[in-house]
Amino acid sequence: MRTTKRKKRGKEAKDEPKSTPISRIEVRRKEGGLIWSHLRQDWYVETPEERVRQEFLCTLVNEYGFSLQQMDEELDVTGRGSAQARADFVIWRTIQDKDESKPPLVVVECKSDNVTIKPPDYAQGDNYARLSDAPFFVTHNTRETRFWRVRKDRMPGYLEEIENIPHADATDKDIKELLERLKTFKEDEFADLLHQCHNVIRNREKKDPVAAFDEIAKILFVKVYVERELKQKRQRKNLFTVDFLKEQIGDNPLDDLFHKTRRHYLADRIFEPDETLNLKLATGLEIVRLLERYNLSDTSEDVKGIAFERFLGRTFRGEIGQFFTPRSIVEFMIRMVDPKEGDLICDPASGSGGFLIRFFEIVREQILADADRQYQTYKKNIEAKKLTKAQRAKLLRVKYEAIQKEIDGSIKGSRLWNLANQWIYGTDANDRMARTSKMNMIMHGDGHGGVHHHDGFLNVNGIFEGRFDIILTNPPFGANVEPSDVITDEQVAMPEDEEDYLREFGEVYHDAQARVRAAKGRPIASLFELPKRGNQDRKGKLGKVKTEILFIERCLDLLKPGGRMGIVLPEGIFNNPSLSYVREFCEDRAFIRAVVSLPQETFFSSGASVKASLLFMQKFTSKEKSDFDRKKAAAKAEVQAKHKPELERVTRKLEAVIEKAKQEGDAKARRKTEDELKDFHRKMTEKMETESRALLKERFPYLIFLYEPEKVGISATGEADQNELFPNPNQPPGTEGKTALELYSDFRRDPKALLRTGAQE
Repeated sequence: MRTTKRKKRGKEAKDEPKSTPISRIEVRRKEGGLIWSHLRQDWYVETPEERVRQEFLCTLVNEYGFSLQQMDEELDVTGRGSAQARADFVIWRTIQDKDESKPPLVVVECKSDNVTIKPPDYAQGDNYARLSDAPFFVTHNTRETRFWRVRKDRMPGYLEEIENIPHADATDKDIKELLERLKTFKEDEFADLLHQCHNVIRNREKKDPVAAFDEIAKILFVKVYVERELKQKRQRKNLFTVDFLKEQIGDNPLDDLFHKTRRHYLADRIFEPDETLNLKLATGLEIVRLLERYNLSDTSEDVKGIAFERFLGRTFRGEIGQFFTPRSIVEFMIRMVDPKEGDLICDPASGSGGFLIRFFEIVREQILADADRQYQTYKKNIEAKKLTKAQRAKLLRVKYEAIQKEIDGSIKGSRLWNLANQWIYGTDANDRMARTSKMNMIMHGDGHGGVHHHDGFLNVNGIFEGRFDIILTNPPFGANVEPSDVITDEQVAMPEDEEDYLREFGEVYHDAQARVRAAKGRPIASLFELPKRGNQDRKGKLGKVKTEILFIERCLDLLKPGGRMGIVLPEGIFNNPSLSYVREFCEDRAFIRAVVSLPQETFFSSGASVKASLLFMQKFTSKEKSDFDRKKAAAKAEVQAKHKPELERVTRKLEAVIEKAKQEGDAKARRKTEDELKDFHRKMTEKMETESRALLKERFPYLIFLYEPEKVGISATGEADQNELFPNPNQPPGTEGKTALELYSDFRRDPKALLRTGAQE
């Protein structure tokens, strides 16, 4: 590589030993909107881009220990004077290496004017590092700093993320170890690692699978807590290592770390107040040894989520596997309901939190992309005006700060704070899964505060009727809600922070909780309408009801008018004649937008063999509900008027026969005719209901999207497979541009144009 040599400024200790302390530097500003560049030794207009560059220079000097003499700024890495290939910072391992124009150690690419660093920016950093023959590069802006190694044995564009870059005093051994400590990992690798940890606990502690899982969950919480305590991933003392723990005094330093973690999450009620880590020290240290090289906080959410669920599905097949929805199904369902900023989402059977996590990720991406668009649009407008550089920089700086304040997740009321704290809710009746979903969400960026260990059929805190824009859920199949499942004192007890909820939600919260408290001691099913339609004996007493049927009604109740819903259901709900009342219940309250019939093997890896379908509905608005009810009443009245003469004629005829039998004392003939009259009324009622329903569909017509995919991204064994549900790199041949999601989008724009692809009335 050829470098452009600059005039040396100040004292340079060319042979300065690495142990010599480096003088700290700080950001310097002066009037006129100028900021000082320590490397270029000049004042520059303080644009948001320039500010972040100079702030990161302070990090490189003050925290990593690099001297100014071993760095350069805005350096041409091609040697041809091209302004298109200037690295923000180039760092050599020593001052001598820089003076001798040897390849540098690190190239830094700052993208401070972007709210979100995108893959092309990573590729640009990789390109600059390859041009200069540097083994490391960094991509940095105000939102994220990521560290990369250059794989010279792979084609340009192959990216491999690591946990950090070397500090200035790193030895050859340190650098070699750093290169080997990858920050990210593949799903299979992490799933296998978790399974290995699980086996260590089971074998050494003789615990059953569920108890072993609980201990892994605790240690993972400790690891995430420690990683978040590290100073933006640049603090060098990592507490989650075997070496550190062995240096500590005490019987079990890992348990001490768990106690700190438990206190940190005290308000979230993830752990019991007196809960401890139930592992021998040697077992705990072995788990730490297996996990310490991985950084969970910064590993891709997809990788962590898929690995975690794959591990649990394999370890607890048939026991806990039911709580996990394949990621490809989660992605498809959430894309079908099209979440937007400001939407409130709830999963009343949240399991591992997959739907809630993906909602959080998608909406966060939307917020950051919108903030980026705002800044870029403003910047373009400002640059078109006749202003001095200083005036332009000041305006950009003010706008940039205002946008950052709007999205700063640490500021209450900001866009990202609202997303993480106000818009995401879930419940799970299984305490282990409620904890797991909270852990999963904490690892992904947050939203866990709205997740509760609670019966999904009952209101709790911010979860009550008519509140949500989106409901996504995969409720448990096959179980029953028994008449003996009554509402208990514990389920209706007032929480300690009841006043906070009253202040936040007002009277609607009070009324929602009052409805449940008034039903204390009664069967849970008595709160719902569907059981009264299909599960009553002759005396009107409720019988048992399928859990999934109750969840359909619960989800519709939770939706606000116009809200969207996606639910996984056994296919019998859609085609069993005895469940027609369930389908009509849905039709009376919402548009049936789509039904997607999944392959039989979709949930095999989760321990379920029931063939399932995905049902997507959109609850009627008040206007749509009024229109529907009016047309339903008119259709019913019209059909009743049509059959009234026959109904009255036959009724009079049979009643006369009954009366005659009474007079003649012929009890047998009377009972036979009474049964005939009841049967006639039943059949006429069914006939009129069928005809009025058909007439209603003519008067309130709309099309439903039907789709039956063959490949949904997961095989019967739980491995990744081809996927025709949404655009992805592994689509089956012939589905390019024609995935189910894209067909559905076309269908919503023009339903009749896609009648031949599977949509029907």
